[in-house]
Amino acid sequence: MLDTATNRPTLPPEIARRRTFAIISHPDAGKTTLTEKFLLFGGAIQMAGQVRAKGEARRTRSDFMQMEKDRGISVSASAMSFDFKNFRFNLVDTPGHSDFSEDTYRTLTAVDAAVMVIDGAKGVESQTRKLFEVCRLRDLPILTFCNKMDRESRETFDIIDEIQENLAIDVTPASWPIGTGQDFIGCYDMLRDRLELMDRKDRNKVGQSIEINGLDDPLLDKHVPPQLLEKLREEVEMARELLPALDPQSVLEGHMTPIWFGSAINSFGVKELMDGIGTYGPEPQIQSAEPRQISPDETAVSGFVFKVQANMDPKHRDRVAFVRLASGHFERGMKLTHVRSKKPMTISAPVLFLASDRELAEEAWAGDIIGIPNHGQLRIGDTLTEGEALKVTGIPSFAPELLQGVRAGDPLKAKHLEKALMQFAEEGAAKVFKPMIGSGFIVGVVGALQFEVLGSRIELEYGLPVRFEPSQFTSARWVKGERQAVEKFADRNKQHMATDHDGDMVYLTRLQWDIDRVERDHPELTLTATKEMMV
Repeated sequence: MLDTATNRPTLPPEIARRRTFAIISHPDAGKTTLTEKFLLFGGAIQMAGQVRAKGEARRTRSDFMQMEKDRGISVSASAMSFDFKNFRFNLVDTPGHSDFSEDTYRTLTAVDAAVMVIDGAKGVESQTRKLFEVCRLRDLPILTFCNKMDRESRETFDIIDEIQENLAIDVTPASWPIGTGQDFIGCYDMLRDRLELMDRKDRNKVGQSIEINGLDDPLLDKHVPPQLLEKLREEVEMARELLPALDPQSVLEGHMTPIWFGSAINSFGVKELMDGIGTYGPEPQIQSAEPRQISPDETAVSGFVFKVQANMDPKHRDRVAFVRLASGHFERGMKLTHVRSKKPMTISAPVLFLASDRELAEEAWAGDIIGIPNHGQLRIGDTLTEGEALKVTGIPSFAPELLQGVRAGDPLKAKHLEKALMQFAEEGAAKVFKPMIGSGFIVGVVGALQFEVLGSRIELEYGLPVRFEPSQFTSARWVKGERQAVEKFADRNKQHMATDHDGDMVYLTRLQWDIDRVERDHPELTLTATKEMMV
């Protein structure tokens, strides 16, 4: 049911207060610092672990794997829950490195909105554009934060124009910066008619907020230098004439993005953005599934796995499946049906995450992200329900763009290597193919950095040094069709065939020409570059 006043669905209060979102940005735009400040203002951590600090202090709370700590990039998406005012925020972290697009894509299937962070000096960068396209495909509402205004940045109108032109979305300013770089003193809050001033002395403290009565209020003269005030009045007047006013419905439909300006490292503009997520961001949405959609206010619990993370605790070989609850009120100890295997599972130790801290989740509601420790039963794309055979759809798996052979440094450890590779394949960290001819494995990834991550994790977590070797193949396609037709084709093309970790047939090749030829000669088969992770 829709609430006619707000045009939003009427949901049970606990579900209606959930806001589940991801932050998307180009590397170095300030995503990790912003995440830190969210946790700080949500009361979840005491001191934000600044990203520019030295040595041990540089380990920010949400980047948790050894490799991430060494490089300062977020590689494993983790989820964090915290309260802010009347809302429960579930922030799902997306990998911040360009190589991890598939993991990021899957993360975006588990959220209802995205916060786009852009650097005030650089504007819209390539990675932001890619991630934005994914959000667009899913019609996700987007709220924008223009960061680093305390450094030299571009003209405000230029930044807004660039977003509008590059991303084909209406932009409406929620705040307007006063000065830039050294002269940046704060923002005028256009939605609430307030003057927000930045405190440069204490980075974890929110500056002054002064209520004013329009831009002609004499109070402004007291706080804003004359030349900055004149520019502010001119620009805001122009912005009100030229740019669209905020339309909450248009934001929810993904056609308009409100933009806040600030400096995450100075805690400035972050609280206003958080208020904006609460006010204009969506509550948990309807989830697409077969044979019917799942509505968040259904009483029966359902959820789906969008990520599997192995070895979160290096002392125990554990795997945690990250589950987005799609409906109902979950309680610890519940029995849920694992739809793929049709087996019941008692969820006795579900966890809620705060960066690398976990706590037992006594209860959770639609929109929440919980972690379910397991020994490999749960895979990406799996659905859990209270018995109904529902399958959540739309979680993709992409064909890798780079292929290499992999061998254990010690030939006697081949079995151990197989186990490690299968674990990473189930986690979705890489594709692992077993060729029909020969004994080795072929590993496929989307970006070259993933080979490095994989090699270092196998060595760190399994004590197995491995070496990657060039492969004669450069692309992989899943073979779809009638079972007999697929088997007959595989039998005749053994030198090109492999199976993935699910046992599905894959055609490996060097040339696009081969793929075209197979499609031409075998109309009964389809070669696809994506397979949906749904069984």
